[in-house]
Amino acid sequence: MRVPERRRRPGVQVELQRRVRSWSPTRRDLARWASVAAGSGASGRELGVCVVGAPESRRLNARFRGLDAPTNVLSFTSAALPRAPVGGARTLGELVICPRVLRAEARAQDKSLRAHWAHLVVHGTLHLLGYDHQRAAQARRMERREIAVLHRLGFANPYRSPG
Repeated sequence: MRVPERRRRPGVQVELQRRVRSWSPTRRDLARWASVAAGSGASGRELGVCVVGAPESRRLNARFRGLDAPTNVLSFTSAALPRAPVGGARTLGELVICPRVLRAEARAQDKSLRAHWAHLVVHGTLHLLGYDHQRAAQARRMERREIAVLHRLGFANPYRSPG
C-alpha cells in the first residue's frame, strides 16, 4: 500500500524589491517571518517588501501618515496600493522598509539587526492583517501577538530592554 505524500502548504510568498544598497534579510527569511505572523491564513498569500532609502521613506511617511521623517516600516494593504496587485485578493499588501532607520534603532535598543528586521516584518504583517496600536487595548493585543510570533521564530521579546 502506498502512503500518499503529505504536501506542505506554502506560506506567504514574498516579492522583494531593493531600491538601496544595504543589507537586508533573504527573501526566504522575510517569507518565513511573515508566514509565521500570518498563521493559518498564510497559505498562498503574497507580500511585497520594498527596501528604500531614507528620502523615499520620508516622502511616503509624510504623504500617508503626515509625519515628515523617515520611518522604519510602512504597511500598505492591497486596497491602498497605487497599482493593482498581481495576486488580487490573495495579496496581503506591501511593506516599505528603511534599513537606515532600522540600523539606528537596533543600535539604540542594543538589538541585533536581524532580530529588529524580524520584529518589523512581523509588526508590518500584523498591521496588514488588521492589528493596530492606536488604543491601549489594541496595542497590548498586538504586542502579545508580536512577542508570541517572535518567540516561535527564536527571537527575544522586542519590548523587554536587554541586560
